[in-house]
Amino acid sequence: MIRSFYKSTDKAFTIVNGDSFDVLPLFEFKFDMIFADPPYFLSNGGISYQAGKVVCVDKGDWDKGGTPESILDFNRKWLMLCREKLKDNGTIWISGTYHNIFTIANLLTELGYKILNVITWVKTNPPPNISCRYFTFSTEFIVWARKCIKVPHKYNYEIMKAINDGKQMTDVWRLPTIGRWEKSCGKHPTQKPLALLTRIILASTNTNDWILDPFAGSSTTGIAANLCGRRFLGIEKEIDFAILSKARREEIDRPGIRQSYIKRLSDLNLLQSIFTNEPFGDYSDLPF
Repeated sequence: MIRSFYKSTDKAFTIVNGDSFDVLPLFEFKFDMIFADPPYFLSNGGISYQAGKVVCVDKGDWDKGGTPESILDFNRKWLMLCREKLKDNGTIWISGTYHNIFTIANLLTELGYKILNVITWVKTNPPPNISCRYFTFSTEFIVWARKCIKVPHKYNYEIMKAINDGKQMTDVWRLPTIGRWEKSCGKHPTQKPLALLTRIILASTNTNDWILDPFAGSSTTGIAANLCGRRFLGIEKEIDFAILSKARREEIDRPGIRQSYIKRLSDLNLLQSIFTNEPFGDYSDLPF
């Protein structure tokens, strides 16, 4: 039996504290979209530069790598489980760097997904390269793929065009890393900015759609989903991050906080004034 660690009062945000490999096979439910930011397995004692200080980049035991074969098997297994949880017209977005994204792309093709785009996220404020032995790392990649090769997927073309000054949205997105205001309840070591997740969700889902994040972390996906009027299930293995997810979701229910977040998210703030009559459709609830 699956027990929710936390469920918001409107039932639009659910966190399960557990391992996705164990949790996903336990229930029957199909999602409209999945966002996944899987471990990159880079916690190997390296260093980086943050807030004017040299810091260790180790994230935790969950990010410590094994053999190339074990990492490949890990990625294949969760991608298979996620495909089973997508609706036939559903899509998946996977964030990564050059360390893992090419392997992920090959596995998507192997498992029957159809790759639609590879988004290049250009960070407008990347940390400096302290070794000065190679180019500064200023990008990450997000692979967007649909479940079925021949089943059409959702793409909100007009919305993407509207937030891009009336021009077609390209696959290069210039967005900042997380702001201080996004860490008000604490932070996750690989936390993604709300601006990035908001754009992904607006591009590929409709109001009331269900979104899954199998590596929820601090639930940026869930916060963005609820701000956009979508529903969310996150699965998070580490209890500290499940607690952080709960705190972040409760924060946006405080007076004025939700609207202040929307005002900081330019895509969402713009759409409030453009698309005011989007229907609020029926939806099914999670079985737990």
